[in-house]
Amino acid sequence: MDRKDIRTLKILEEIDNDYTPSQRDLSKKLNISLGLVNSFVKRLANKGYFKINNIPKNRVKYILTPKGAAEKTRLTYQYIQYSFEFYRNAREKLHKLFKYLIKQGVRRVVFYGTSDFAEIAFLSLQETSIQMLAIVDDNKIGEKFLGSVVKDPATLNSLSFDRILITSMISKDKVLEKVLEQGIPQSKVVMLE
Repeated sequence: MDRKDIRTLKILEEIDNDYTPSQRDLSKKLNISLGLVNSFVKRLANKGYFKINNIPKNRVKYILTPKGAAEKTRLTYQYIQYSFEFYRNAREKLHKLFKYLIKQGVRRVVFYGTSDFAEIAFLSLQETSIQMLAIVDDNKIGEKFLGSVVKDPATLNSLSFDRILITSMISKDKVLEKVLEQGIPQSKVVMLE
């Protein structure tokens, strides 16, 4: 499943809700540009997935058509399959990684990134003797995640860890760069492709 299909699904889900989202609302909710939302809306309307009705105050209401409902169902099924496959592959790779780390004598790890992958890594970690010492993330400092308060990445040098596992789903190279800038050797950083 590619990004275009995922965005299409999310737009169809939002349109199927009872409220009337503006394109600006969709842009914020999907974290994509307003122009991209506009292009998606036009393309999906041209395919007959929903109708556009004008309502007062220069607003429009999107009404999902039966064809749109069928496409939403098809994409939802694909997304569930994609998610299950992602989960299964991640668990398999993490199992191998943690087995390797245990052989290396690793006992304490720090997760860098609050993501779905971090949640899967945390679940996988429960089956090992390795302890998650902390989780750090530039954008979630102070929030609760996986039962821990997310720490500032600037605190990494004050933590006594064996490895940092990059669990961010985006900008893995930027995360690695930030870690290395703190003087932490690359040999203490692990990530999955």
